Amino acid sequence: MKALALFFAMSVIALAGCTSKPAVSVVNKQAALAGQLPHNPLAWKVITSSVNERNGTMSTLYGDDVAVQYARSNSGGTYPAGSVLALVTWAQRDDPHWFGARIPSNAKSVEFVSFTADGAKPSYERYEGPPLSRAASSDADGSRVNYLVSQRAAVMP
Repeated sequence: MKALALFFAMSVIALAGCTSKPAVSVVNKQAALAGQLPHNPLAWKVITSSVNERNGTMSTLYGDDVAVQYARSNSGGTYPAGSVLALVTWAQRDDPHWFGARIPSNAKSVEFVSFTADGAKPSYERYEGPPLSRAASSDADGSRVNYLVSQRAAVMP
């Protein structure tokens, strides 16, 4: 009899926790890349990421398959022809689901570095937004290209 009463009590407690709750959206739609971009870097693989607390931004360096393979096996900045890097920079905002966490907000910029031929100067394009559109600024002195190609691939398990 005690076993039956214990089973009944446990069943009531278990069912009491099974209330219907509204679905919580976990997709961060604010971080989507809106605009006319030559590539979709969010479909590529991550090479590395960083946070700039002073500016309140976070950035992720993506690469196409050729660039990622090179970045993970080489430390130099001489990417092979056909590879493309993209640095996406977002403003940060508080995560509504996790106290103290920061997540991407609207995209501030996307920078592309394309390697067309071995030894040739890579091309650089910058898009700013929202919505993201090609910026008039160029990388005449090569400082942005040098910065992007010097980023080491993060070690991932």
